[in-house]
Amino acid sequence: MVSPAQAPAAPGQRLAAPFPLVALVVALFFIWGGATSLNDILIPKLKGLFALSYTQALLIQFAFFTAYALVSLPAGALVSKLGYGRGIATGLGVMAVGCLLFAPAAAQASYPMFLTALFVLAGGVTTLQVAANPLIATLGPTETSHSRLTFAQAFNALGTTVWPYVGAQLILGSVAETDPATLSGAALAAFQAQEAAVIGHTYLGIAMALAVVAVPFLIWRHRLGEAARATSIEGGLALLGRPRLAFGVAAIFLYVGAEVTIGSLLVSYLMQADTLALHSRRAGELIALYWGGAMIGRFIGAALLRIVAPGRLLAAVAVGAVALISLSMATQGPVSGYALIAVGLTNAIMFPTIFSLALEGLGERTAQGSGLLCMAIVGGALVPLASGAVADAATLRIALLVPVVCYLAIAAFGWSTRRPAKE
Repeated sequence: MVSPAQAPAAPGQRLAAPFPLVALVVALFFIWGGATSLNDILIPKLKGLFALSYTQALLIQFAFFTAYALVSLPAGALVSKLGYGRGIATGLGVMAVGCLLFAPAAAQASYPMFLTALFVLAGGVTTLQVAANPLIATLGPTETSHSRLTFAQAFNALGTTVWPYVGAQLILGSVAETDPATLSGAALAAFQAQEAAVIGHTYLGIAMALAVVAVPFLIWRHRLGEAARATSIEGGLALLGRPRLAFGVAAIFLYVGAEVTIGSLLVSYLMQADTLALHSRRAGELIALYWGGAMIGRFIGAALLRIVAPGRLLAAVAVGAVALISLSMATQGPVSGYALIAVGLTNAIMFPTIFSLALEGLGERTAQGSGLLCMAIVGGALVPLASGAVADAATLRIALLVPVVCYLAIAAFGWSTRRPAKE
């Protein structure tokens, strides 16, 4: 028997949650934002450690973002069955397992094992997103649900800003001191084991923190209620016959791919002699400026969206991203480096604006359209891989043409949606 205060809430029911519980849910946004952006630090670390090509190094993002395509639907069914509390705890547990898998990967200095660990970690992140995004809307009055989600998204951006800076200190500290290309045989094996252990220890600490965060969600699981029934993807596929939604799905795919591509290549780009010629740790620290620009831009964008039509503003910032990348490609030195970093500022409003514009006019089928848009996040797996192939075949600067094409398509979507959709 449970008391009325502890009884599970019905799906979709508004909950009067205590502040500590709301704060914990908001903290999840910080956690998965940070865990995702930490990949930008892993890429140069493992690239140097295993003498990888750009294409091989960007398999890190492929392994991570593929989870969105493969795990989203099973995660939705799982959360529907277990409820929000146990669903979140399961997501945190899967993330912790993924972090723990970094230990054997480090012990064996095995790149494939690192990729496996990243996929498991991303499976947990996907489960968290499936549960936490709708949950935050139910933790209070309907009229303040948008402000709660915006507040939570701000903490997501804070995570993408803070974690790369800290990760650069912990993971990239010693890369600049030794060049693996000068080592061979036992010396190379010892170096790889030592540097891989740094990664393993970092993710072991993250696993311990995740386990601690999961405990209150298990304790308060009855306060969080049950999730709504998962939506079948089959019914949503027919919606791709709507040009606005189909274009929006493509725009989300390209946006996530472009954003992740720049973040993934930024450290290597800033280390180039004709850019900023930085050592890896300092270049890794500047990743925080890229993601921090997105955080600041959300506040600016929120104000601009009150006076500018969303489609027009989306087109404008996408063209701005193209201009900044083109400036970076055409120049050298600080102008080249900081122009690419500044693209983070133009990214700020893109994801939520594309999302909302694509869903306009769907009415009762909005949830199905949302599922299609979430699956399009797999662009973060494929577009960086294509960029890496171009970098290997040509140069890192030429590889920036891939995100340029992505942003041009996003600008076209924004312009095509400058007028509201009809139901």
